[in-house]
Amino acid sequence: MKCNQCQSDDIKVIESRDVADGQAIRRRRMCVPCGQRFTTYERLERPQLIVVKNDKTRELFNRTKLLGGLYRACEKTPVTSMQLEQVITNIEQELYACGEPEVKSARVGELVMDQLARLNEVAYVRFASVYRRFTDIASFERELSIVKQGKHIAFSDEVKPG
Repeated sequence: MKCNQCQSDDIKVIESRDVADGQAIRRRRMCVPCGQRFTTYERLERPQLIVVKNDKTRELFNRTKLLGGLYRACEKTPVTSMQLEQVITNIEQELYACGEPEVKSARVGELVMDQLARLNEVAYVRFASVYRRFTDIASFERELSIVKQGKHIAFSDEVKPG
């Protein structure tokens, strides 16, 4: 590693600490010759996940896109940005834990539904209404009754929403 100020490679670590629930290490460094201080982060590099959509097209897993959908579902609820970041981290960890380079979009959707069901009922119903594409009030009422009972029914891979 080189100093971004003087390009020297005589760098020493001043402080190290775990961040992001142990998913990264933050290091404060100092260039010995010029005294410049800077911060670096070390994270485990994971392979990119590919999401296989219902129409069989593939795209890279996009944390930002998923976060945008969660923000829309949680609009005007007490859910914080930190809670949403944790939801995404939980989903990513579960997806990587399965050990497959490709994951079906239905699996991602179900993981989101599971997390939102525990986090906030309103956000869960909002997300479910889009994800499951309710076609009538009866299907919406069925989902509400599931929420009222405190249960969440997951679709299998054979049963597609909508």
